[in-house]
Amino acid sequence: QVQPVESGGGLVQAGGSLKLSCAASERIFSFYSMAWFRQAPGKERDFVAGIAWNGATLYAEVVKGRSTISKDNAKSAVYLQMNSLKPEDTAVYYCAVKDSAFGNIEYSPATYKYWGQGTQVTVSS
Repeated sequence: QVQPVESGGGLVQAGGSLKLSCAASERIFSFYSMAWFRQAPGKERDFVAGIAWNGATLYAEVVKGRSTISKDNAKSAVYLQMNSLKPEDTAVYYCAVKDSAFGNIEYSPATYKYWGQGTQVTVSS
């Protein structure tokens, strides 16, 4: 299975925390960089955070300091821990796999080939 599968979204009050999970195949996980994107209604799909095949990480400014991306090699899973959530963090969050092995993390969604179905995160004020 190449397509990643997300879980962990939900409804949370402002200031709260959520941890999103993304499961991927072992082959993909070992050699491909992965990232989280989000898309709010009527808006473009935006980069949130990424983790490279070698463990390097990159964050969007809007979540830097509030979020942590990590991966568990044994479980072939990527996680996004989000803290101090704000109503503007409300969106569908997608896990994505880079379009080529050993590729760098990039901000553009066009450079990611495989996408999960998305998980809804709603932050109430």
